[in-house]
Amino acid sequence: MLDEIKLENILFLDVETTTQYKHYSDAPLHIQELWDEKARSIIKEENVTSADIYRRAAIYAEFGKIICVSLGFFKKDGQAYRLRIKSVSGHDEKILLEELVEVINKFNRIHTNTYLCAHNGKEFDFPYMARRMLINEIKLPKLLDIAGKKPWEISHLDTMELWKFGDYKSYTPLKLLAAVFNIPSPKDDLDGSKVYDIYWHENNLPRIVEYCQKDVLTLCRLLMRYKGMSILDDNQVEYV
Repeated sequence: MLDEIKLENILFLDVETTTQYKHYSDAPLHIQELWDEKARSIIKEENVTSADIYRRAAIYAEFGKIICVSLGFFKKDGQAYRLRIKSVSGHDEKILLEELVEVINKFNRIHTNTYLCAHNGKEFDFPYMARRMLINEIKLPKLLDIAGKKPWEISHLDTMELWKFGDYKSYTPLKLLAAVFNIPSPKDDLDGSKVYDIYWHENNLPRIVEYCQKDVLTLCRLLMRYKGMSILDDNQVEYV
């Protein structure tokens, strides 16, 4: 299947999220109560409250918000490829998502047989984006509007699912796959668990954007390896 999909027809992406409010106590009372109910199914330890684990609300579209989406797309340069990476980010999620929809729709108009690609995208990135778009009263782009479609009609690629080869027992992080495929690691001193603190306490959104872009670059290189191709050098990558 992958041999039949051209790199230039794939829009690669990675999503970074955080909580809608800085602190549990900042949320409206009815949201606190709903998070309390959700947290009861999450808490496994004694003497831990829903407020203690509020930062974990970031991974649920009902309680979190998107602060950055980085996107990568390939361009043919003679017989070689170049990769362009851009990001949409900001504190106003609605504006961010409107810009994101424009990018996705434009890509879908320009290319044929288009795909979205993310790592663990089918479990996280794709549904999270779609849910937050609906919450923000934004019309879904065709590539995310999958209601009523048959599985083979959905143009979503997931590098984690592709790695499973039908084995559903475990989660394989992007960092591990980068290591086994000898791809430069996307991680430095930052991982997803630190995004909450960097956003709310350090107020350093540019650092989160840089982290997100590194993941997209690694994602693109990983799919190239899946296709049996040599990965891009850094000088073949452009940030726009």
